[in-house]
Amino acid sequence: MASTSYSFIDILLSIILALIMLGVGLSLTSGSFKNIFLFPKPLLIGLASQILVLPIIAFIISFFSNMALPFKVGLIILAACPGGTTSGILTYFFKGNVALSITFTAINSVITLFTIPFIVNLSLLFFLGKSTIVHLSYLETIIQIFSVTIIPAGLGVLIRTYRPEFAAKAQRPIKYFLTVALAVIFVIYFFAGRDSGGTGITMKEIFNILPYALLLNILCMAWGYYLGIITNLGAINSYTIGIEASVHNTTLAFLVAGTLLNDPEMVKPALIYAMFSFWTAVGYSFLVKRMNGLGFFSDFKS
Repeated sequence: MASTSYSFIDILLSIILALIMLGVGLSLTSGSFKNIFLFPKPLLIGLASQILVLPIIAFIISFFSNMALPFKVGLIILAACPGGTTSGILTYFFKGNVALSITFTAINSVITLFTIPFIVNLSLLFFLGKSTIVHLSYLETIIQIFSVTIIPAGLGVLIRTYRPEFAAKAQRPIKYFLTVALAVIFVIYFFAGRDSGGTGITMKEIFNILPYALLLNILCMAWGYYLGIITNLGAINSYTIGIEASVHNTTLAFLVAGTLLNDPEMVKPALIYAMFSFWTAVGYSFLVKRMNGLGFFSDFKS
């Protein structure tokens, strides 16, 4: 497998995400994670949904779309990728089940090391009539999960446990400062040229892929939320599953399509998806809170 190269923007974005996850950890206790495994129904339902249903949704959209064949495969690769650090950040901002979100990200990221190669080969065979051997770097992926998500959040939990007064005072300034920093980095990342570490996406490509990427986003979001509702998981867990189902780890999709398959065309659906999925998730958060009679940043009712 080719080694993965990282631009300055990639590294800076990872640092910002890790610092935000530290702030997320300040809002949690060890008991938050203990409850996830004592009552695993939301976790198991969400994981089964993400692994089995989301790629099927993407396949159906791709099959009936008029996108180029590489774009169709790229959309399925994106759907097969787990939630990323951004899903945990959004869940934190809008008072979802943060411990559930972080646990989702950690466990599903490991599971998809095995499911993504299978899904990629199926989509390549169906749409392009070929297959390839796709091996994800287990060590690299696990290091990424721990360095950007688990370790910073765990450090925040430790600070909350042993220095609760400091944690309470630090949460608000960290939250607002790093939110601004994250927004700036995303603007640079998605609109800078490729030679600067950005995407270099053209308007023609955006308008070509955007309708189908947006449809995938909305369907995944709605599926995740209403799956939680019909299985009686409660509003907070249903909201969280909706976020996890719709905010995918686009960096992993870049790795699979761009580095492992070496096909820049397959990368483009993930690039475009990354440009809007944060903002549609904000809109989803507003809608779910209104449906439950809550303010934008209010806590969910028990």
